[in-house]
Formats: sequence, structure tokens, C-alpha cells
Amino acid sequence: MSESWSFGRQRGAVGEKGQMAARSRVPLALLLKRELSSERREEKPDILHGQASQRKKGEDFTLSMTECRRVPGDDVATFSVFALFDGHNGTAAAIYTKDNLLENVLSAIPSILSRDEWIAALPRALVAGFVKTDKEFQDKAHTSGTTVTFVIIDGWVVTVASVGDSLCLFESAEGSSYFLSADHRLEANEEEVKRIRASGGEVGRINTGGVTELGPLRCWPGGLCLSRSIGDMDVGEFIVPIPHVKQVKLPKAGGRLIISSDGVWDALTSEKALSCSRGLSAEAAAARIVKEAVQIKGLRDDTTCIVVDILPPEKLAPPVPPPKKSGKGMFKFMFCKQSCESSSHSGTGHFEPDVLEEMFEDGSAVLAQRLNMEYPICNMFKLFMCAVCQLEMKPGEGISLHAGSSQTGRVHPWHGPFLCRTCQAKREAMEGKRPSRDSAC
Repeated sequence: MSESWSFGRQRGAVGEKGQMAARSRVPLALLLKRELSSERREEKPDILHGQASQRKKGEDFTLSMTECRRVPGDDVATFSVFALFDGHNGTAAAIYTKDNLLENVLSAIPSILSRDEWIAALPRALVAGFVKTDKEFQDKAHTSGTTVTFVIIDGWVVTVASVGDSLCLFESAEGSSYFLSADHRLEANEEEVKRIRASGGEVGRINTGGVTELGPLRCWPGGLCLSRSIGDMDVGEFIVPIPHVKQVKLPKAGGRLIISSDGVWDALTSEKALSCSRGLSAEAAAARIVKEAVQIKGLRDDTTCIVVDILPPEKLAPPVPPPKKSGKGMFKFMFCKQSCESSSHSGTGHFEPDVLEEMFEDGSAVLAQRLNMEYPICNMFKLFMCAVCQLEMKPGEGISLHAGSSQTGRVHPWHGPFLCRTCQAKREAMEGKRPSRDSAC
């Protein structure tokens, strides 16, 4: 079911017409700026979505929201959100993240930006929002955790942030496919194994007391199979909430997103998930994918799928891609990465209709790197506000991301962004510079 969400949403009922009118006003300068932007010139795609799930533990949760407003009162400046939260060790982390993550992401973006600037700010805001949500949830002392695959669609631009092993797959109308998220299972990610060990964690399989080791690779303490999640207070803080983020601009022919929990991907290959659902509506496709997965593996885990069709305006039926000659080498064929010289998000570059434009990608687990990337916005973070939790600080209270940096030149410890003391303590714990869980307020 679709929902409507407005940045800076009201808490509580609204009683007076004057209050409603005040909230609906948009500054004239902002309206004029948007009139001149590509947002008014570019037709938005139609978005059709459906989902299906079979429950074993009841720990999978989804979020489907369309017509979310970037600016209160402006029905043109809208975006959509689709997300999947696969909880473990209870439901608390998944429910809390579903209820709070979007607001935490949007609070990290300045309120008055053009659409291009807003899209450019999303990758950094997603990192801040994920870390803030994790920090706030751990303060509640719950031990559950959750994976997150979080998709924001603004026009033809899709931004995916993910931690854990729920994955997002895209297939273009021409039949090319690509995963837009990362797999953070230790068994599948050697770089994450190295990072955890360097941060003080141990990685290994379950030892039965003899020479036999069982099951997938796990991180100890805790025995988690994942290197990234939100929550999981009972494991080391080197299990980080910093998401892999990928941002792409879709071809105008559109395509289909499949967002599924590991209950699907443990049973189906990407090609099987696509082939069994081609030609079906989004709702029917999600149901077919879940049915196929359960038939192959049985209902061993919650099995959830969200399908989102992003279509040219007024094209009601999803495209049926032509059959592929070979499954090999197709994944990266569709990408056209922007050069450094043309890295603006204005969308004025000329690309072939069947080419997916890669705008941004970063999977680093280093918070300083992820919050200090250069964007078209010179002053995204306010000088005296924490870049993660948005706490206002007095002059001199904040700790620069560059403090203790070995970099020379233009980077100095008095330059922002800045972190408050508790966010700085969390950053140090994630990097193994201090004992885990030593970041309590």
C-alpha cells in the first residue's frame, strides 16, 4: 500500500488552517529555481510496485512509499522509497529501523536544495542516517539486528544503500541486469573479513571441539554471519552500519527492480528470479519469485520480495526483454560511468537509450571517507552540527573528521565535517581504535 510522507513531517494533529497554510508555502526563489531546472523539463517515470512474503520467523519487514515530498507543499518535488528489513534475534531492530531510518536520512540533507543538489547529497546523507539509526537503537540496549536494503527513486535516478545480505537486482527493458547492492556475508566478502580482523574481531566457523568446523564464516563474539548490519549490540562494533551505496540513472526505456531477502537469493540465481517473473505485473512477479524460492528450498526462513517497475509515462505493462544469447558478461555492459569532468548530476549528458549511467558507488567502511566526499555542495554540513546525529554543538565542541589524519595539504583538523563526542566514540569503536560498546553517552 502506498503512503505519503513529507520531509519535516508533523507530529500530532493539525488544528488550525493557518498552520497548514504556513507549512504548505514554498519560497518564491525556490520555485523559480526549480522552474529553470531539469526537474520541470524531464518527464517522470510511472512506478508500479508489488510485494509478497512467506513467513517463518516473522522477522522480515518492508516499506513502500510513493509521493514522498522533498519540500513541504510541493507535489512536483517528490520521490519514492522501497525498503526491506530482514531482522535476526528478534524484530526490534527491523521495526525501529523501518520507523526511523528515512527521517534520519532526510535530516542530514539541508532543507533547501535544488533537485540535482538533493540527489548529489543522498549518498552522504544515507551514510549519516544509517549510522545515526544504529547508534540510537543501540542506546535502547536491545540485542536484535537487521539487514537493510533501502531504495530511493527520484525521477530516473535510483539510489540504493544496503547492509547485510538482502539484495537489489535491476533488469533493463533491453534485458541487461545488474546487482545494485553489496553482499555483506562473510562467506562471500573477503575484504570484509580482512577489515574485521584488522579491527580486533575474530572470523571463523563453528568449532565442534575437534578438528571439524561447521557452517558459514562467522564473526566472534556473537557468531554473526554478516559484516554489516543495524543493531546487534551483543557483537563487536566492527560489525558496522555503514552502507554500500550505489546511485544510477536509468535508461528512459525503464526496467524492473527486484528487492529480496536472503530467503530468495539462497534458492534462486539472479537469472532464475528474472526469468520466472518476466511478463508479469509487479504484484504477480513478487508472488512468483517467492513461490519459486520456497518450492526449491522449502520455508526455512522468512522469504520476502518487492518488485518495482519503473516505466516510461503511460506505459502500463512491464517490458518483456528479448531472450539473452549468453548470461556471461552482461552485467557491466549496460553501464556508462561518468567522467570526473562531467560528474554533475544535472542529467544533461547524452547516453544511448539502453545504457545505464553509473553516477556514484562507494562501499568503504571508513566513516571519515564516506562523510568527507566532495559533492557539488560546498557546505552540506553546518559548522556547529554533528554530521551524523545532527546535534547542535557549541564552537569548539565538535571533533573534526580530519583530527589525527595523516593527510597533508588542504585537509586540516579545523576543517569540517564535525562529529559530537558520542559519534566520534562510535567511529573509533567501528575502526577498532577503542573497545567495543565504549561509546555510550
